[in-house]
Amino acid sequence: MKFCALVISFIMFTRIGISQTYSELLDKADSLYEAKDYRSSGIAYNEAFKASNGKGKPIDRYYAACSWALAGFPDSAFYYLNLVATESKYIAVEEFINDEDLLSLHTDNRWKQFIDNIKSNKEKAEAKLNKPLAEELEIVYFDDQKYRKMIDDYNQKYGSESKEMKDLWKIIIEKDSINQVKVISILDKYGWLGEEVVGEHGNNALFLVIQHANLKTQEHYLPMMLQAVKDGKAVASSLALLIDRIEMRNGRPQVYGSQITRENGNFVVYRIIDEVNVNNRRAEVGLEPLEKYVRHWNIDYKLPYK
Repeated sequence: MKFCALVISFIMFTRIGISQTYSELLDKADSLYEAKDYRSSGIAYNEAFKASNGKGKPIDRYYAACSWALAGFPDSAFYYLNLVATESKYIAVEEFINDEDLLSLHTDNRWKQFIDNIKSNKEKAEAKLNKPLAEELEIVYFDDQKYRKMIDDYNQKYGSESKEMKDLWKIIIEKDSINQVKVISILDKYGWLGEEVVGEHGNNALFLVIQHANLKTQEHYLPMMLQAVKDGKAVASSLALLIDRIEMRNGRPQVYGSQITRENGNFVVYRIIDEVNVNNRRAEVGLEPLEKYVRHWNIDYKLPYK
């Protein structure tokens, strides 16, 4: 199958995703939460889930529970927590126990049952893990991310053309080379393994290593990742980033606006096909609006007028 056909296939597949209105309402809910207007934040989350026909993401349901708990509405908080436990199968027990937003729920009789459900999810998930592969990919994930997280700090301290920055990139390139050998071996032997087999970090490691590989490798494993998304073994938002990087490397406009380049020393968004509708496509794969995404690079982005 030609690459362009793969991109079209992916876009058509993700048309069943979440609307831009969902993202806009989430932004509203987040802003109200930051302003400590927790009741209004909870209402905005309710509206977002209604706008998405109940297809809200698990992490957003978690945040909704936090807003309702802080607002003093335990029934609403437990409604979303139970969805997180029973439908989304969350396993992060310590995250819930230590979250100060949920402290008011700890004395409620429903709290113990909720935590027991999360613990049960964790036990079932760990029973399915391929622990040797999960541990190997955990190291891959750590090595991929550890040194990349230093880039901004090094850039500010030493500058992008400094010896220190060049030495850091040497380490990153060396780690990438080692990681690619490991991940390609796993993909060729097992296919794209889902989170239930290699854990969240292991599943992310598969994507990150391919995302940071050369163009030939990216194009080779793109069909496998596309199928993994359809099978629920990979994340649509990650695949969108891979598609954008491949398009940019081929000199074509990107689809989702994820790729940032430099012009005259300034960060800019690499050119986008059908740019006026980019946020619709981003919402469909679970990406935040482009205006919000590019703030990390201090880019003041505005959508072009239709």
